[in-house]
Amino acid sequence: MDTDRQAGLRLARRLMDEFARDTGLEGDAPPRRYLWTDAFAVCNFLGLHRESGEGRELDRALRLVDQVHHVLGRHRPDDSRQGWISGLPDEEGGRHPTRGGLRIGQELPERRPGEAFDSRLEWDRDGQYFHYLTQWMHALSRVSEETGQAVFHDWAVELAKSAHARFSTADPAGGARRLVWKMSIDLGRALVTSMGQHDPLDAWIAYLDLQGGASATGALGRRALDSEIAEAEALCVGGQWATDDALGIGSLLIAIFRPARLRTRPGVTGPAEARLLEHLVAAARISLEAYPYGDPLGQPAESRLAFRELGLAIGLRAIARIDASRAVDAGARGAIARLLHYMGLAERIGAFWSESAHRASGTWRAHGDINAVMLAASLAPDGFLGAV
Repeated sequence: MDTDRQAGLRLARRLMDEFARDTGLEGDAPPRRYLWTDAFAVCNFLGLHRESGEGRELDRALRLVDQVHHVLGRHRPDDSRQGWISGLPDEEGGRHPTRGGLRIGQELPERRPGEAFDSRLEWDRDGQYFHYLTQWMHALSRVSEETGQAVFHDWAVELAKSAHARFSTADPAGGARRLVWKMSIDLGRALVTSMGQHDPLDAWIAYLDLQGGASATGALGRRALDSEIAEAEALCVGGQWATDDALGIGSLLIAIFRPARLRTRPGVTGPAEARLLEHLVAAARISLEAYPYGDPLGQPAESRLAFRELGLAIGLRAIARIDASRAVDAGARGAIARLLHYMGLAERIGAFWSESAHRASGTWRAHGDINAVMLAASLAPDGFLGAV
């Protein structure tokens, strides 16, 4: 093991130790759960377990899944409603903790019916985000892969079906169906009706990944998501994926990685996925060419959002794994390899935020939990990415 990798793993372990303590996964502090952050954290613990063989890390991953379900799968303590947000009785809700989706975990309660929309406050209000739910689907799928327990995969499929049914809606202007950006805690009303640029892509990739990982021993069959996959594919037609946002570029790169990973599973991918891969590679190249303009990585720490940059670094780590595999044909591998010309961005981002002085900045501390788990994922990506 080379020195840089050893140093990266040591820092990742330290970050995840602090995360477990600071967010109430361990110790006496009350749980502070946030769905996006916790999805990455579960995967990080799985990766550290695989690296060290320590049962403590696997135990952390499983306890975090349980805590997320029992905190974010239930109504807020300050809500007049109580119990599982699915509305299921307590015992049944425990058996199906994702059937009603999962709350974001924001500090403020959701906007009340009839309350005026405030774009600034909405970012801090609770509810459900579709792209957070797809991250949790991935985390549950990774737990199922690592433990061999089909129940985690089944929970992910139940979440996919519930989320798709509620977030997918007809365009009020008469256009094609779309996925709304944000729903209420009980999935009963849309809070932000616009569609995120990559939400249809997130849906298609997440559903394909779950279908490809379906367990023969699970309660749900291998074709459980056929209709959702078809609808998500239709939503992706004509999609414009290029972006100049670092986190968005990282999401694109990970979306390239996952279909490539699926190609090792017979019968999972076909011509539609191959065309998607081609379009994503082209969009990622345009995005990476545009990103360095303005020198975003040359700015001081106080002017930067670490978690967005670290999303890009994780995406580039994913591309490196495809290049080192035989998961795609020679032509696609050549196009993907050209994306690695930008690998220096990942190294630069990781080195910058690995310095403790930069992690003392106000912008780091303002988003400390999410920054920490995403830095850990960029330094030790095995848990989040899984095997090719």
